[in-house]
Amino acid sequence: MQCAIMQPTYLPWPGYFNLIASVDKFVFLDDVQHDRRSWQNRNRIAVDGNYHWLTVSVISKGHRQKELKDIEINDGYDWRRKHTKMIKQIYARHPYGQELNCLIDIILDLSITLLVDLTIPLIRLISDKLGFQLDFTRASTLGVSGKRSDHLLALCRQMSCDRYLSPEGSRNYLEEDNFSEKGDVQLQFQQFSPEPYPQINSEMFISHLSIIDLIANLGWDRAAHYVREGTLQ
Repeated sequence: MQCAIMQPTYLPWPGYFNLIASVDKFVFLDDVQHDRRSWQNRNRIAVDGNYHWLTVSVISKGHRQKELKDIEINDGYDWRRKHTKMIKQIYARHPYGQELNCLIDIILDLSITLLVDLTIPLIRLISDKLGFQLDFTRASTLGVSGKRSDHLLALCRQMSCDRYLSPEGSRNYLEEDNFSEKGDVQLQFQQFSPEPYPQINSEMFISHLSIIDLIANLGWDRAAHYVREGTLQ
């Protein structure tokens, strides 16, 4: 049984969903410290041939002492309508821009007050639309302790997974921590090097954008193939 463990992020890039498509179980790492410099509450879309940040406003007071699962959304700033308006306007003339409308209701839902209660449902909805069916679990519900790679190992064991699929970007710290030598969980690294896909209004391909850019340009079916294979049909 293979699992991946990742922090929930806002409208992630296609590589995040490649991890989801590659495993049997996926754990949202929501019991780690919030990092405002990370992708936890932001991502990028293409605007007039350049990338533009979409950032969810969060309450920053005391954020350094809070775990990701406890970070509150700041609705004193109307970021929700700004994001949805921009998504609709930017992608209106894209071949499949209308297929992003299913995400709008979640983004605009004012009853969602915690960041993870926004990011996780968006990730799960996109995964479902892409046809990826698997077990999703929040790390905070598993009662597992430990730091860094010890925490990841404990989560794998709690989920009865004997193989852990990690993004390439985590290789250095996992090898520094001797992850592979600590127990009975086999460490594997993601192999995902996607080719450029057609982007409306961009003379040069902009990589590592939110998956919504991919969906607006290719549609759900072709996006699903691209996420799995890294290639166009």
